[in-house]
Amino acid sequence: MKLSGFSVQAMTAGVLAAFVGFASSFAVVVKGLTGVGASPAEAALGLAALSIAMGLCGVVLSLWKRMPISIAWSTPGAALLASTGAVEGGFAAAVGAFMVTAVLIVICGLWKPLGRWVSAIPSPLANAMLAGVLLGLCLAPVRAVAELPLLGLAIVVTWLLVGRFNKLLAVPAAVIVTLGIIWGTTEIAPEALGSFWPEPVLIVPRFNLAALFGIALPLFIVTMASQNIPGVAVLNVNGYRPAPGPLFRVTGIFSFAAAAFGGHAVNLAAITAALCAGEEAHPNPARRYWAAVVAGLLYILFGLGAGAATAFISASPPFLIEAVAGLALLGAFGAATLHAVKDPDQREAAVVTFLITASGMTFFGIGGAFWGLIAGGVVLSLSKWRRENI
Repeated sequence: MKLSGFSVQAMTAGVLAAFVGFASSFAVVVKGLTGVGASPAEAALGLAALSIAMGLCGVVLSLWKRMPISIAWSTPGAALLASTGAVEGGFAAAVGAFMVTAVLIVICGLWKPLGRWVSAIPSPLANAMLAGVLLGLCLAPVRAVAELPLLGLAIVVTWLLVGRFNKLLAVPAAVIVTLGIIWGTTEIAPEALGSFWPEPVLIVPRFNLAALFGIALPLFIVTMASQNIPGVAVLNVNGYRPAPGPLFRVTGIFSFAAAAFGGHAVNLAAITAALCAGEEAHPNPARRYWAAVVAGLLYILFGLGAGAATAFISASPPFLIEAVAGLALLGAFGAATLHAVKDPDQREAAVVTFLITASGMTFFGIGGAFWGLIAGGVVLSLSKWRRENI
């Protein structure tokens, strides 16, 4: 490792990537973990595990491959958890599902047919499922304005104004305003913020079919389709051609490690990958990997403060945290919706997938994301059969 390749430009890009990656979505992660039954202490530990895992994973892969390989937690996966709700067996069953997801990601990197099967899921259905998962949180800013007009508008207006100048900083700016509002309007016990490192909590995983079909499989599909595959595409666009298999395997291993402490999944990043892999990081592509290394080191530091961050969020009005989480996901929701309905021949199936997923219904303890994908697949198959036989 040659330190001579390090540059201030790469360091600046890495700092920005880490700040955007953590600040814009950590509220979504906490919301998702608590949504599937995590206590505040378990959510804090899960957030810390994810942040440290994605930091270490990014450093390892970037130094190994000499490429700016950015790692992130699965934000769409966290939104999926928030919309799924508690499953039979509580958070212990959710942790078991996280472990299954991690194993599937490792297998995807080892066994090419599984990767091809994931890629073979029709894009409109995968995007419709993601849009349905995100809808509830994306409506949160509207609910916040209705419930707390002045505070909700302050957050939304900040996001709008900063976004006119720099879209990447819009959500972090809204996060800062939200934290300021919470600090000024909420009584937070000083001892709650005294311990940055979250308290260790023993989580014994449980495994059942409801968590397998309601959490593990949808989380695997969302993470692969909306994070890992686009993450590879971002690297390719910027001239880097790593073999995807080893990257998936390593992210799956770190996901399993995070799952043992209550984290749902880490994966290849897309937005922050663009920051680290583009010319903003350095004119010389061979020196840009330092940006991803810097971002990874900062993620580790942020993870050490996850206890205070989670305590702060837990003491705040839920509408405000959900509002800033919804703003962070608007871009992902818009892109997923656009790609879901773009093809007229598959639009009906995509709409069915979206509606069933967004409904939040459960059958046999299994959430709507799984049933939406199944129903959309049936409608799509029938539509193809009708076109071919008429």
